[in-house]
Amino acid sequence: GTTNYAHGFPVWCVSIAFEEKGQVKAGAVYNPNLNEMFTAAKGRGAFLNGKRIKVSAEKELVKSLLATGFPYDVHTSPENNLANFQKFIKRAQAVRRPGSAAIDLAYLACGRFDGFWEIKLKPWDAAAASLMITEAGGRITDFTGGRYSLYYPECLASNGKIHKQMLKVLENR
Repeated sequence: GTTNYAHGFPVWCVSIAFEEKGQVKAGAVYNPNLNEMFTAAKGRGAFLNGKRIKVSAEKELVKSLLATGFPYDVHTSPENNLANFQKFIKRAQAVRRPGSAAIDLAYLACGRFDGFWEIKLKPWDAAAASLMITEAGGRITDFTGGRYSLYYPECLASNGKIHKQMLKVLENR
């Protein structure tokens, strides 16, 4: 959301996480424009302004609302997410590109989005919200379905019910 903030576009947030021995233990994403505070603590659930949240129940990719973003080098790098965007736009109900990975993932945790994918994320982009996803009942992996790491730039997150369908779309990159 840094570019959004710089341009006065109201989709940005403050995101902070506590990581210990490779595991995110707590995280918070604050969206001051809507006064929304998303929080999560390992083993204690995920919350929006103090109320427990959970991921959506959507089971079909074709009925899903997805979110993604594009890396800063989208203009010059062949690995720019455009091919994946084209594939998902044909298979999902809709795809949004708000411009803040932390907000996108927090929105997934509370059921506003059903799925999310992005490449070239930095640890600070997803650390807090990655915990929210799992604490809210969702799933987060790399693009092969393997264990997600903050230090690997591929992120695929979903409500868990459409995860295999999203993996299949990403299979033929």
